[in-house]
Amino acid sequence: MAIINEIKCARCDRKYSGVRSRCPYCGARRTGHGKHTDGSNNENVKMIVSILIMAVFTVAAGILFFSAPADAGTGAGASDIDINNDNDSAITAAFDNDIDSVDGLHTESTPEPTPTPEPTPTPAPEVKSAIIRYETTPKDDFAIKVGETVEINVRWLPEEVEDPVIRWASSDEEKFEVVSTQLDHVKVNVTGIGVGTATLTVIVDDIEQTCIVYVTR
Repeated sequence: MAIINEIKCARCDRKYSGVRSRCPYCGARRTGHGKHTDGSNNENVKMIVSILIMAVFTVAAGILFFSAPADAGTGAGASDIDINNDNDSAITAAFDNDIDSVDGLHTESTPEPTPTPEPTPTPAPEVKSAIIRYETTPKDDFAIKVGETVEINVRWLPEEVEDPVIRWASSDEEKFEVVSTQLDHVKVNVTGIGVGTATLTVIVDDIEQTCIVYVTR
């Protein structure tokens, strides 16, 4: 719906806005309501009503706009701001306490350095067995004559054992005697004394080994 109606020029019959006093096409002066008014009285009424409605809405909007700031700083709004500030302070304090607690736990839970264990020394090897030998041949028994001397030696296992304590003995020195030929007693001389049988014994550390000696004429 047009607020301002149109009129026709009495000279050229062209329509133009009713606010004009002359025809923009031919320049003829408008007389009265023009050649054809087309219900100008109704249009005028509608225009006035529309202007009044717009004025009412404009005034109402202005009242609401100017009254809103007056309520913003009072009542519940101000309380909400204070509450929000209090909540922020409480959250900040709680966060700081949590950080202190975590720092305390971290300090208390720091493990002490584990001492490096000292290496266990490797035990020295021990003699497991002993062997009585003539030169390089193992002997469980052998025969000698009265007055004869035979050199006998001992070997032990494992050979990694260094400087074991070695002791020799004759079960009957009237049959034969034993005399060491070295300071370490690895080798000894066995000499026949009298006819008969006796036992030659060697002890290497705690390991004992025996050999039968037959003494003949």
